[in-house]
Amino acid sequence: MRRLTTGDDAKAWEAVGRLNIGGTGFCTGALIAPNMVLTAAHCLFDKDTGLRINHTQVEFLAGWRNGRASAYRSVKEAVVHPDYQYIRHVNTEGVGNDLALLQLDHPIRNGKIQPFLTEAKPERGAKVAVVSYGTGRSDAPSLQELCSVLALQQGMLVTSCSVDSGSSGAPIFMVQDGEVQIVSIVSAKAEVEGQAVSLGTSLGAPLAQLRAEMVAQQAVRNGRIRPGMRNDTGAKFLKP
Repeated sequence: MRRLTTGDDAKAWEAVGRLNIGGTGFCTGALIAPNMVLTAAHCLFDKDTGLRINHTQVEFLAGWRNGRASAYRSVKEAVVHPDYQYIRHVNTEGVGNDLALLQLDHPIRNGKIQPFLTEAKPERGAKVAVVSYGTGRSDAPSLQELCSVLALQQGMLVTSCSVDSGSSGAPIFMVQDGEVQIVSIVSAKAEVEGQAVSLGTSLGAPLAQLRAEMVAQQAVRNGRIRPGMRNDTGAKFLKP
């Protein structure tokens, strides 16, 4: 891992930020639209009680580095994948749906913070990178460039990337056609035949469904859809 401590090191990754979770912990998130952050669903649940955390207690610190962020935003709205269920012991089904979308209270329109594009599915063997915060390195992001996709199965990516506590929700990147794109979100770390690996949630259909859920939730809040109406828009594991 390479620590991104200077402005020059971090300038391509300013849209990755630390998510402070109600003063009790943190995850990593990434901007995919001026007002939308993608992260892991389990970040929005209390690990002791299993209850959903009030999203208004979550703050996104874009480009957090050495005690300062390029932008500070509160979370106005949050949705988790409709098929996600929080359990303390992670399984492959949970990883496949471990996505959450956060709407910020104000869009980030800053020339040096550009939202990332997303790509549905990398191929096995694709070279990927992860930018994340973690235990012991929570005051600046770290970049791991030398990892790859080991397998694609059951809606998840198995990669050789190294992750730890705080890395949950971190974007997994691939360079395609000269552009850096998010291809997955870190959900868990695992061990396969003695090798430490990370598990990421595939995007594509799960992300499209998540976006539809956000639209539907906003419609309910704005009175355009009444609650209850149909809206058809649509190994050993450890949480890092």
